[in-house]
Amino acid sequence: MKFDPSLRAPALSNPAWKTQLFSAKAARNGGIVRRRKRDVHREIGYDDFVREIRSRGFHMIECGDQYIVICNAGSLRIHC
Repeated sequence: MKFDPSLRAPALSNPAWKTQLFSAKAARNGGIVRRRKRDVHREIGYDDFVREIRSRGFHMIECGDQYIVICNAGSLRIHC
């Protein structure tokens, strides 16, 4: 898949969207949340999203049109 620079363009911030994402049961319990890339870019922007994930010590991976956030600050190993 080719990188599309328009996906990383900043968006207007939507604090309610961010609050809803990180207050989801899965996020509170150390689980996994995923969001479509276009939604992240539209609602809060890539940079704000990454900043929020890092501030919590969480991890993020990108697969297809999704960002997958592992809401756990533990070490991460990818096996395959």
